[in-house]
Amino acid sequence: MKRVACVTGADRGLGLCLVRSLLESKYMVFAGQYLPDPALLEALKAQYPDSLKLVPLDIGSAGSVKEAARSIAGSTGHLDMIINNAGIIHKSDDATVLVDMDDEAMAEIYNVNTLGALRVSNALMGLLLQGRQRLVVNISSEAGSIGRNKRINMYGYCMSKAALNMQSSLLHNHLRAMGGQVLVFHPGWLQTYMNGEKDAEAPVTPEESAGKIMTIVHNHKMYLAEEPAYIDLDGNLWPW
Repeated sequence: MKRVACVTGADRGLGLCLVRSLLESKYMVFAGQYLPDPALLEALKAQYPDSLKLVPLDIGSAGSVKEAARSIAGSTGHLDMIINNAGIIHKSDDATVLVDMDDEAMAEIYNVNTLGALRVSNALMGLLLQGRQRLVVNISSEAGSIGRNKRINMYGYCMSKAALNMQSSLLHNHLRAMGGQVLVFHPGWLQTYMNGEKDAEAPVTPEESAGKIMTIVHNHKMYLAEEPAYIDLDGNLWPW
C-alpha cells in the first residue's frame, strides 16, 4: 500500500521542501495550496504528476478545511501522515505589554497557528487511522517553549505555539493508544515568508530544515514515548 501524506502551507518555503522530500521518498502527497498562484507547486506537480495532488486549503477557515478533507477522501482511503506546517506571524504582534496591543491580530494568529492545525487533524483523523504510520507532525517553534522563554513580546505568536504544543500532547495521548504518534518540531529560524516577505537574516534554509525533519520522521518510532517528542532539527528535546 503506497504511503500517503498531507502537508499544509505547501506553496513555498518549508512546506514546499517537505512536499518535495516526501515525493522523493515515494509518498503520494496532498499539498495544501493557500496562494492564488501556486507556481512552485505547479512546477513540482509537472515532475510528479501521479503522486502530487494540489488541494485548495485555508486552515483558518473551517469550511475550507472540511472541503479539502472531502476532496482528499475522494482520492484516497487512508493517510499515513499529516504535517501541520502552515502558520503566520503578524507585524503588530511585536508590541510589549507597555503599549496598546492588537488583540484582533493575536486572535487571527491563534486561529491559524493553533486552531487551524487542530481543524486539519480533526478533519483528516478518519483517514489517518486507516493508515499504517498514523503520524501527526506539528511544526511548532522555540517560541512555544515556556521553559526556555526569554522574550518580552510576540505574545500572540508565542501563545499560539504554546497552545499548539498542548494540543499536540492531547492528540498524542489519544493517538498513542491507537498505534499512532505526534512529533512536535522547532524547525529553526527559517528563511521563510511567514510575515509576507522572505526573512533573509535567518540562518537556516527551508531545504536544510526539511531534510533534517524528514530524517527524524523516517525514524519516528525511536521517539515514541508517553509524551510527544518536542525536538529541534538535531533531535534534541526541548522543554515544554
